Amino acid sequence: MTSPSAAPAPIFADTAVPVIDISPYFSGDPAQKRAVARQIDEACRAIGFLVISGHGVPTELIERAGRLARAFFDLPLSVKMKYVADNRGYAPMFASALAYTIGDDASPPDFRELLTVGQHSIDEADPYFSSPEGRRVFPPNVYPDEIAGLRETLDAYYDAMTELATALMRLFALALDLDEHWFDDKIDKHMTNLCLSNYPDQPDGAAQEQLRAGAHTDWGSLTILKAEDKPGGLEVRTAAGAWEPAPVVPGAFIINIGDLMAQWTNDQWVSTMHRVVNPPPDKAVGSRRQSLIFFHQPNYDALVECLASCVGQGAKYAPTTSGEHLRMKMEMSRVASA
Repeated sequence: MTSPSAAPAPIFADTAVPVIDISPYFSGDPAQKRAVARQIDEACRAIGFLVISGHGVPTELIERAGRLARAFFDLPLSVKMKYVADNRGYAPMFASALAYTIGDDASPPDFRELLTVGQHSIDEADPYFSSPEGRRVFPPNVYPDEIAGLRETLDAYYDAMTELATALMRLFALALDLDEHWFDDKIDKHMTNLCLSNYPDQPDGAAQEQLRAGAHTDWGSLTILKAEDKPGGLEVRTAAGAWEPAPVVPGAFIINIGDLMAQWTNDQWVSTMHRVVNPPPDKAVGSRRQSLIFFHQPNYDALVECLASCVGQGAKYAPTTSGEHLRMKMEMSRVASA
């Protein structure tokens, strides 16, 4: 691919979330890589969200994953319920409440259903995966049998997202004045979940204060979201406290950093509150939307401590690991929802 001589300036639409073309990163030119990294650094410091184009993920794969996911969600509930499993498989409507994770346990459950798969490239001979901790972190995936090609497509999409997340983490390293490959050995056995999220039409409306997904922050290093441009979408809370819609750009992904990356950077990069709102009443029918969400989470034993370039007046957080951090977040969620 031929890239321009310099990274283009980020596009700022009528929103606080910038749109950044990352294609110059793949040119191999150090100056172009750093130019893209600077744009990402600005976005992560300002709002923790950005939209990326020029990512190189095949359009056909994205569309096929979305089409087959929709076919699964169209199955009868009795069929989908066969695939309910802990931390994997199907979760029916109203089974989750993301607002619980920030202590808002009075909120109604989310108006959505999910299908979740995790890492599929498991080497059973590797103690990292076969140890008690490895088996806990990497439970078997649950693939529905009724949709031909769904397993192969989700695995291919997972692999494509892994490659993109690796490129983004290398851009993050450059943005943070680290060696480009500084994160590589911390994410080579990542414990990421890919969540397919279906938000049905709302012909009868939602319960009072119920949202398609309640306000929350993400937990890990970064999130890669493929969203549809339908009524009732993702909103991001700005530093001023206003809720702004995230732009849905054809062919692009929405990226945000999670709490783990904010902790790594001593809160110099922000993990921002976001939510998925309901469609307006006059657009409730025909507003069904679907998201493909890749919640990137580093290796469970990856050390997370304040980066040297982010210490400033002192580290805010004690060192932890990616696995310990995730367990803590999950326990908080269970307590809030108990």
